[in-house]
Amino acid sequence: IIIDDLMYMAMDQNEANLFFHLVNHLYERSAVILTSNKGPEEWGELLGDQGITTAILDRLLHRSEVLHLDGDSHRIKHRKTLFQAKSVQN
Repeated sequence: IIIDDLMYMAMDQNEANLFFHLVNHLYERSAVILTSNKGPEEWGELLGDQGITTAILDRLLHRSEVLHLDGDSHRIKHRKTLFQAKSVQN
């Protein structure tokens, strides 16, 4: 399962509960790849409940590999030519 851009926006209580149920269902049954622009220490605020955040992170981080990429956006980094191109009108 690939979940891209998690925590881009805050979740309400219902969404956080549904996300917990998804993670709990997938726990030790399926591989999960997750991308986020927020570190785990910021998730509690975005989920609005420290208890559910801890439960989610407990399951996600158990037996996982965490990669932290610093610097410019990976998506933009490989598209610099798009932003440097001259306008068709020039």
